[in-house]
Amino acid sequence: MTGISNNIFSYVSSLLGESAAKNFEEFIQKDPAQYIRVNTLKTDSERLYNTLLKDYSIQTEEIPNLANSLRIKDRSDILGKTVEHIIGEYYIQSLSSMLPPFILAPEPNDKVLDLCAAPGSKTTELGEMMHNSGTLIANEIALDRVKMLVYNIDRMNIMNAGVVHYKGEWLSKKYNDHFDKILVDAPCSGLGIVQKKGEVNNWWSLERAERLGDLQLRLLIAAVKMAKEGGEIVYSTCTLTPEENEFIIDKVMQKYPVEIEDIVLPVKSIEGFTSYKGKTLNPAISKAKRILPWEVDSDGFFIVKLKKTGKTISPEMTPPKSNNIKIIGYEKKDIKKLLNNIEVEFGINGEELKKYKYLIKRNDIYFINENWEENYLDIFERIGTRFGIIDKSGKVILHTQASQVLQKSINKKIFIIDNLEDLKTYLDGGTIRNKKFESGQCVVKYKNSILGTAIVTAQGIKSRFPRSKRTQEILIQ
Repeated sequence: MTGISNNIFSYVSSLLGESAAKNFEEFIQKDPAQYIRVNTLKTDSERLYNTLLKDYSIQTEEIPNLANSLRIKDRSDILGKTVEHIIGEYYIQSLSSMLPPFILAPEPNDKVLDLCAAPGSKTTELGEMMHNSGTLIANEIALDRVKMLVYNIDRMNIMNAGVVHYKGEWLSKKYNDHFDKILVDAPCSGLGIVQKKGEVNNWWSLERAERLGDLQLRLLIAAVKMAKEGGEIVYSTCTLTPEENEFIIDKVMQKYPVEIEDIVLPVKSIEGFTSYKGKTLNPAISKAKRILPWEVDSDGFFIVKLKKTGKTISPEMTPPKSNNIKIIGYEKKDIKKLLNNIEVEFGINGEELKKYKYLIKRNDIYFINENWEENYLDIFERIGTRFGIIDKSGKVILHTQASQVLQKSINKKIFIIDNLEDLKTYLDGGTIRNKKFESGQCVVKYKNSILGTAIVTAQGIKSRFPRSKRTQEILIQ
């Protein structure tokens, strides 16, 4: 990219000064810095640091005051192609993007809503911070983005998430005064991500930003209605414009029972504006933070944390027609009997399976953490992740997702891959031939991690690695 458009240069100059506009123009001509978030449900920073360095010659460094995050020291074009990435040991995510969940700081037993969730970077971060406990609802209005959201929830082994697909206003009629924590990472004009998404430079305009303000306001109002009294809301955007940030917050503060809380970011930032274009805004908005991309070598962001100080009233909507979907605990006789072959075949202690609830849809079994709790299950696109499928004989065949979630509890039927050729065959969905192993199903392990499941046939070990993960290029070395 040779420079920023006249529209952007003029706008940033008027907002922050001509010197800032020149800094921005110089910044976007550099390659974006790369960052990853370590999935603490599956590994830790030290282990991942060593693996990336030893196996891929990728050098990383820790980010001060932001746990479980690493910066890539020298840009790498293979970061998204490693085995560790495909099995969810890390998420490629900008430094700034990690901060809204960090500020929301959900607790393990909270009820949490990610109102604008796809593609799932912040949803999965929230799930990890909650230690896969409590109740996490991930909403995405764009149906074509729900698939990617589900994919990333599965890849990162998040076990406390249900996915819904509705407008925020609709959800606010159902979930009035309901959530402990809500993240509103609102759709925006993207002025903070010009460096990595050059197309923003071509179409950005103030008029477009102002048009988005109505949607952003409606989303934040919906979030306020859905939060419990005393609940917290983080509103964030990846843009720099007050029209999409401070103006939205000011309008909500005029009509709804919220106050702004102090926040401390682990990166450099400036305070929110309390006056702009002749308008005087609520002075508490100075507690908001604006991240300037050239000062942190990452995306530009706006982040503010609100606390709901009183009740709100939202008209109750008619509950959706029920299809009698039920989530059942393992202690129920029918579930325990159904899953008995999994317990026996893989040597899994029944106490481990008690940590989850189960949902059966036709022949598919899904599971989610035991303290996930929501009503009206019919509105969900997905609840939890796949456990397995019931075959024609009534036997449960374990799914790859379940084998990864339960890997610390699986003690039998473990086939260990010890060479790169077999690894490639398995990840490509092929059959590892000329291998003798116990008949039936098994799990496949490489180094310290279970990759997934397989079926033992007369020809060898037939991979059941999911097709959705085979569409990506995976580097074998």
